[in-house]
Amino acid sequence: MKKNEIENYIHSFPKNTQKQLQQIRKTIIKTAPQAEELISYKMPAYKYWGMLVYFAGYEKHIGFYPTSSGIRNFKTEISEYKNSVGAVQFPLDKPLPLGLITKIVKFRIKENLTNAKKNVSKK
Repeated sequence: MKKNEIENYIHSFPKNTQKQLQQIRKTIIKTAPQAEELISYKMPAYKYWGMLVYFAGYEKHIGFYPTSSGIRNFKTEISEYKNSVGAVQFPLDKPLPLGLITKIVKFRIKENLTNAKKNVSKK
């Protein structure tokens, strides 16, 4: 686990942003305690039978990257936020939707496990 790298990443932001980055980190760890925490694409990332999710801090928002399937399957729930094919932006001036983040992480865990089982059965 790259705990110090993640902490250094978070501490490189202003206090308010650090608080929200810590919230999203704790939510992901609580939802996927078995996931490996690492830095990938220069941002915190979580891996469990493949990549689960990433997040990143910006000047005015937190970027959350649950892959395209995570976005597609929660299109309605994330519609109030700026989003794209693989990302959603949570503004820093609003509370993070931690319940939604939890649901998306659970979905990604289930999806990765399903894909891993399919790959094993192909061999």
